[in-house]
Amino acid sequence: MCLERAMTEISFSNGDLVLEVEGWDKLWALRSRLTIPRAHVLRVYADPQIAERWYKGIRLGGTHIPGVIAAGTFYRDGEWVFWDVHHPGNTIVIELRDEHYKKLVVEVANPAETVERANENSASHRPCLARADPKNQPTCTKP
Repeated sequence: MCLERAMTEISFSNGDLVLEVEGWDKLWALRSRLTIPRAHVLRVYADPQIAERWYKGIRLGGTHIPGVIAAGTFYRDGEWVFWDVHHPGNTIVIELRDEHYKKLVVEVANPAETVERANENSASHRPCLARADPKNQPTCTKP
């Protein structure tokens, strides 16, 4: 039996981060797509260690076979987390605000490239916060 290498694809469209679940993982995760406004993306970073931990939380839809796959919706420490990981070395974490999920923990083909692209796209669409500089002149900073 030949199984394709499953993972997620991340793209940016119309002000949104779009996460497409690929292959059989659509079945394992019980999701095929998540669309998140870019302004709700707080941080994106690579973190293989998070996926290597045995306990992901309470599984509330999806699949978890330790060391093989974590896919679907989990509840841990008062937060909803979406997982889709087979290979921990390719894991990225997307931290969110004002969304059902607090984090998306997913496997991608190229973590460094995806993190860079996600952070560039998210930073350019975050609202600007006004703050005073030392001369009491308003300036604009990204949160």
